[in-house]
Amino acid sequence: MKSVVKQEVLALNGDEAVAFAAKQSDVDVVAAYPITPQTIIVERFSEYVANGEVETEFVCTESEHSALTACLAASVTGARTFTASASAGLALMHEMLFVTSGCRAPVVMAIANRALSAPLNIHGDHSDTMTERDSGWIQIYVENAQEAYDSVIQAFRIAENTDVLLPVIVGLDGFTLSHTLENVHVLSDDAVKRFVGTRKFINVTNHEGKTVPFKLDPNNPTSMGPIALPNYYFEFKRQQEEAMKNALKVIQDVNKEYAAISGRSYGDGLVDAYHVEDAEVAIVCLGSTAGTVKAVVDELRAEGVKAGLLRIRTFRPLPVERIVDTLKNVKAVAVMDRSMSFGGNGGPVFHEVRHALYDAEKHPYIVNYIYGLGGRDTSPMQVRKIYEDLQKILRTKRVETRVQHLGLRE
Repeated sequence: MKSVVKQEVLALNGDEAVAFAAKQSDVDVVAAYPITPQTIIVERFSEYVANGEVETEFVCTESEHSALTACLAASVTGARTFTASASAGLALMHEMLFVTSGCRAPVVMAIANRALSAPLNIHGDHSDTMTERDSGWIQIYVENAQEAYDSVIQAFRIAENTDVLLPVIVGLDGFTLSHTLENVHVLSDDAVKRFVGTRKFINVTNHEGKTVPFKLDPNNPTSMGPIALPNYYFEFKRQQEEAMKNALKVIQDVNKEYAAISGRSYGDGLVDAYHVEDAEVAIVCLGSTAGTVKAVVDELRAEGVKAGLLRIRTFRPLPVERIVDTLKNVKAVAVMDRSMSFGGNGGPVFHEVRHALYDAEKHPYIVNYIYGLGGRDTSPMQVRKIYEDLQKILRTKRVETRVQHLGLRE
């Protein structure tokens, strides 16, 4: 698709691309605490503030728990709010992740995905965000620095949509993307500002019976996140689930609108399929691994193998119908998980894809590969081996090992 607005090419690593997108998105408040490999994001943003390039209030807190608390407090007063974290930092935010989504605060947070301790490891895998998959945050995983830039801009539109009002995580693989320099096409400041727009508010009835915007305002007193015991708590959670369902359409709409000005789209915004239409064997994965898998798919296609790839871009809400529809003609599927669900008979992405396919008319063979934990490289040869395994399953009509560990010494 051709871009309709002029763009500039900058050499940015993934963290810098995220910071630049946040800078252009007219953010009111950034509160953060540094942690590798996310630190560059908030370092760059603090430079924008120090140089007077943005009118953002930057709050350097004493911990990640405080950072998200500050973001929540700012967001519920009506401020556009951004933060970033990774690994143990995200784990320290755990309590406030649920409070933020429960208060329907549309905070946007970039996560430079990193392994969780122990043992200490600062490199990339998806253990941190997978642990938070049920915290009520939308989760988007990107393939490269360009998509990181584009997705952060889109995330504000998604989070602040009045049919959604949920916080959004944009995940980029630690070091693989966060610290790798790429050419990134960036929109003008004005184009991003127009696309993101100004934050809008739904009207609610406060305790005085007045119709007021849904935000904390001393002139229109109301309360958010109060106690809700058994007579009301269930309804709050049901509303969050409905907002997640609404997000499926909003994410697709925002993906289309963004494509109209930038010339770039990522599948339908939910899933990004590569040669799946006639594929007999396919891999399902998240994040930067898709780039390696695409290269192997191209090699196999040249050899006459009907191989394909389905990258799940939006993991929360899980696009069940799109997964089922995209894989409907595939005979054998391998799901790659970059985290473990200890004792769970496979990784979290495997669980969810297998669950989605349970109600499909045709059931493909489906296997799981745990890979790349703690930043371990995954080579094209290893990906090719997965496709060879799938072809063997089709020949023998039998799955010998349901869950395997790719590139592991045992």
